[in-house]
Amino acid sequence: MNDEIDLKTQETAKKLFGSGIRMDPPYRMWKAFDRGLANDFSRFITGNLYSRTVLTPPERQMVACAALAAIRAHDELRLHVNAALNVGCDPKKLTELFFQVATYAGMPAVNEALAVYRDVLNERGEWPLKD
Repeated sequence: MNDEIDLKTQETAKKLFGSGIRMDPPYRMWKAFDRGLANDFSRFITGNLYSRTVLTPPERQMVACAALAAIRAHDELRLHVNAALNVGCDPKKLTELFFQVATYAGMPAVNEALAVYRDVLNERGEWPLKD
């Protein structure tokens, strides 16, 4: 059972975080504190939750990006914007979702999210967006 979850965890992590910008994922920090707990969290988040098929990977990443933008979690947003692009999210839809956040979290959250998004696009060599 653990081998199957470990494989799903690795495959999903590679799809989400295997290319694009280079940054240390939170897993590395968790591991520095408690390797076993880090593995348990990773198996749950990446191996069980993010590998589910009810939502597509792009849909799941769009939900994550909207939530992270709303709570102004910039480092996590940076990680998940990159993951969203890695799994095929339409850059125009990501832009739209960040503007949608204004209704619930205000324009400061939108401005911060767009700045993070632009920085990720710059690092990936994909800024400015094409029409």
